[in-house]
Amino acid sequence: MVQKQQSAAGPGAEPRKRRRVGFSPADTGVEANECIKIYLVSSKEEVDSPEIPSVNPVDLSDFFGGDGKIYGYQGLKINVWINCISLHSYADVTYQSTTNGDKGITDLKSALQNIFAETIVANKDEFLQTFSTEKGFIRNMVSDGEVIHSGAIDGSSINAQVAPSDLQVLRMKIGSPNAGLLYSRLVPLVLLFVDGSNPIDVTDPDWHLYLLIQKKEEKEEPSYRIVGFSAIYKFYRYPDRLRMRLSQILVLPSFQGKGFGSYLVEVVNKVAVAEYIYDLTVEEPSEKFQHIRTCIDINRLRAFDPIKPAIDSAIQTFTKGKLSKKAQIPRFTPPLNAIEKVRETLKINKKQFLKCWEVLIYLALDPIEKYMEDYTSVITNHVRTDILGKDIEAPTKQVVDVPSSFAPEASFVVFKPVNGEEANSNVQVDENTPDQEQQLKQLVEERIREIKLVAERVICPKV
Repeated sequence: MVQKQQSAAGPGAEPRKRRRVGFSPADTGVEANECIKIYLVSSKEEVDSPEIPSVNPVDLSDFFGGDGKIYGYQGLKINVWINCISLHSYADVTYQSTTNGDKGITDLKSALQNIFAETIVANKDEFLQTFSTEKGFIRNMVSDGEVIHSGAIDGSSINAQVAPSDLQVLRMKIGSPNAGLLYSRLVPLVLLFVDGSNPIDVTDPDWHLYLLIQKKEEKEEPSYRIVGFSAIYKFYRYPDRLRMRLSQILVLPSFQGKGFGSYLVEVVNKVAVAEYIYDLTVEEPSEKFQHIRTCIDINRLRAFDPIKPAIDSAIQTFTKGKLSKKAQIPRFTPPLNAIEKVRETLKINKKQFLKCWEVLIYLALDPIEKYMEDYTSVITNHVRTDILGKDIEAPTKQVVDVPSSFAPEASFVVFKPVNGEEANSNVQVDENTPDQEQQLKQLVEERIREIKLVAERVICPKV
């Protein structure tokens, strides 16, 4: 073995300095949602005012590297001000220092640009000027919109600072220049406050904007402010009808919880009925919106006389005995003619009507405590059907191994035994059945909780 020769140092030689290897410090980052605050303001006096509360955006992970974190900053604060009059925005970014660690330094300008696009302005003075230079923006944009409703709606209540007489709902085709420009400024609000939402295609003329506007008469000229809006798509249904799909709906945070969402949905329902639409559907509704939608539809259905005989018939079945003790539980779904009447008259699609039907039965059982065990059995039946795609009492499909020299690992037969036929002893059984039953129980409890919340709101509506 050859050894490396070490050179002898002279008596007066300085000791050789060792090279130090440096490592970038680990940077855990900061959650974007923790350091970004959003403020909606209507005047330049409200900017930086401590009396204006911040509003929480939805998850911003997609705009910050997928993990939702910002790297390279210490003491980072991002205050974003949005002008509710012109829909411009300004981001006030402050931090103590930056460190180019193992994750680098997040490009904040690019990330904010992805959210706010052309609505974000470069400096604060320019942003403050938009309150005066573009105070007529919304009024000018909606000047060619079609007023489809104004004022109060029978049976609806609005607990807010806006008088019902100041409300208007306007409809605009997204293909028009004004609607396209207006929606482009609304997109940041969609990204910030509608979870999982994406901008609609402004080149598709089948999209329509439904704008809930506060029109307030003033000395010089009326002022316009957007309270909320919805994006709705119309598409063909063979042979000669159109369907409406509600894709996006947003009430601005400062107006939420005051009845404006229900107001806008009720107007859309009226349009669907008046314009001979086949039915109205909703694209991936959130839990909160689904609750509002169901409450509205329940009130409409309770006043719809053609389905009352079907409800009475279902209730009579409940009163005949313990359903939970029976081998086969009735499905308790509405008859087909009732489903068709509801769709044709109220424009409530079948899927939504089936959800409402469970609430209608719950409301009609009196006292509900007496029938709760049976009612839970029925809901369990419905939930299992939704998951498995078949009735709980229907014969179960069996998977049986079949010997084969061609492909032993892929040879099997699926069959459904007839009544009274014993299951084959070679049937494959899911070993996780107890876990599935526990999950089913949890889903049933969640469904019943939702039903009770709707029933409570319908019986004792909150003002």
